[in-house]
Amino acid sequence: MTQDNFGQESLYIVMPAYNEEANIESVIAMWHPVAEKAGKGSRLLVVNDGSRDSTWEKICACQKDYPLLLAVDKKNEGHGPTVLAAYKKAIEDGADYIFQTDSDGQTLPDEFWPFWEMRESAGLIIGYRKGREDGLSRVLVTRTLRLVLFLTFHIWVKDANTPFRLMKSSELKEVLKKIPEGYNLPNVLMSVIYEKEKKNVRYIPITFRPRQGGKNSLNMKRIIGIGRQAVHDFRILRKSV
Repeated sequence: MTQDNFGQESLYIVMPAYNEEANIESVIAMWHPVAEKAGKGSRLLVVNDGSRDSTWEKICACQKDYPLLLAVDKKNEGHGPTVLAAYKKAIEDGADYIFQTDSDGQTLPDEFWPFWEMRESAGLIIGYRKGREDGLSRVLVTRTLRLVLFLTFHIWVKDANTPFRLMKSSELKEVLKKIPEGYNLPNVLMSVIYEKEKKNVRYIPITFRPRQGGKNSLNMKRIIGIGRQAVHDFRILRKSV
């Protein structure tokens, strides 16, 4: 990778965090060097979704060691609204590109750089979880979602909800106008909009490890409930997407 790849455009790496006291320090340590290397004005933005453990305190403590770390605290609303808040903050700050991942340590920073090298070729580059290592139930959820989106919107999205995506800020700003405030699955609907409007979407396979620590806040009962609500929402939204 040549020096020309860096310093020209700013990148905001954004991640929501909820009850990630077991992971947050190591994840910040993993992703901060990416912000340092990406270019002038780049930042690592962590948005705390009203965690009930020591996540927020640990994020704040990390700021003394990681100068590009931006910490935002908000009331608990869930993953989707927190991701939306992070996107909007990055856009307001003038980021040229926005990359979203999660704070549970399942993704690898080294796999970001092929995305960055291809940033000018697509408005949305999605990390396709070709081999998920976080359990059969999650694989089933991804496949079911893919089928639901095909039946509802008549498009085939390889991995609509993956937390590993790079976006041009200028395009994302326009897409966000079509996503309801506080929507629970913004990355899914965003993927649909990009595909339906035939914006340039590219997929790159990525590693997706098991959660590196702590306990996932989603269980199958909650996943089923979210799925039912999603199907209802999709039927309403397909007329406007």
